[in-house]
Amino acid sequence: MLKIGSTLILEAIDGQTEHKYKCKVAEISPNSIHIDYPVNMETGKTVFLLNGMQFKASFIGKDQSLYLFETEVTGKIKQPIPLIVLSYPGEQQLIRIQRRQYVRVEANVDVAIHPLNGEFSPFTTITSDISAGGAAIVLPAKIKGFEPGMTVEMWLVLYMRSGKIHYLNIPSKIVRIFKAEHTPVEKASLQFLDMTQQERLLLIRYSFERQLEQRQKGIIDEE
Repeated sequence: MLKIGSTLILEAIDGQTEHKYKCKVAEISPNSIHIDYPVNMETGKTVFLLNGMQFKASFIGKDQSLYLFETEVTGKIKQPIPLIVLSYPGEQQLIRIQRRQYVRVEANVDVAIHPLNGEFSPFTTITSDISAGGAAIVLPAKIKGFEPGMTVEMWLVLYMRSGKIHYLNIPSKIVRIFKAEHTPVEKASLQFLDMTQQERLLLIRYSFERQLEQRQKGIIDEE
């Protein structure tokens, strides 16, 4: 898990900036961690954080999984070296994303599906679950020409907790079509193709936010 010397990546929660900051963990307490002054990963310049600023933090654990948590700047320490104090929820509240497996969460994301070569009529629907690797969508009744193995164009609308809205256009492959359990509703599982790093990070962040919400509501438990 998190240990002294771990590299921590911070991303602002407010939605006003897409900058990422890198820092090192200098000390760990039950409810807080101390970090050195972070560096902007784009400019290489040291940044100064104000009390109350909120971030999503991530680090790679010994098991090579990605761990995520939310944190807030709570103070600064000058002795013996200048450090920043961040809140820390503890190991039980960390969310783990295995490197070869993206977290899949239940979420009703608005999507529009378009054919590449006119094989079917474009339609709008919602997802039943989503991850940074793909999604399951609810199929409209009597859709024709929508077949496994086909590549389609998928538009997604992601509503972030900050209030910011992101529109993604991702080529996707239809993996399979199946009936939802105990219902006549048909669904399709799609795999995202040719994604940019920014798009994948947005989907990881969106999945992380949904997982946090579900945990706070008691819908899911940590493994």
